[in-house]
Amino acid sequence: MILQTAEFRKIKEKHAKEMLEFLIPNTKEFDILCSTDEITFNPKLPEHITSGFGEVLVFTIANYTLSTAKTVDDKLTFEAGFGEENIGSVVSVPLGAIIQITEEETPLFVNVAATLPTPEPEKPKNPFELNPRNKKLMN
Repeated sequence: MILQTAEFRKIKEKHAKEMLEFLIPNTKEFDILCSTDEITFNPKLPEHITSGFGEVLVFTIANYTLSTAKTVDDKLTFEAGFGEENIGSVVSVPLGAIIQITEEETPLFVNVAATLPTPEPEKPKNPFELNPRNKKLMN
């Protein structure tokens, strides 16, 4: 299926980056829905906070969080506070893990590929191609 190809995923990541780079300076608030298994927090959040996370998280990017939001390479990063203690952490979300971007509950971006498992790299049909020393014999 085309959704599972690396090329399709790269197109969706590029589209997500372009959408975020447009939204960050041009809106007051937007939400991202993303797959939790690829998100990182620096510093790490305590277990009593992360234990409440499901398979997907919604982040509202507004106010201070919006002022710190930026795309860096293939990630969206921003600072946010978590829990009753408002524990600060820098959140890093790979663009490929963003499932949806919304503004006022209106979907602006949807990435159905983010919900699918990452495909394994294609193996060569000829096992001799795996050894780099055999490449000169193959040509």
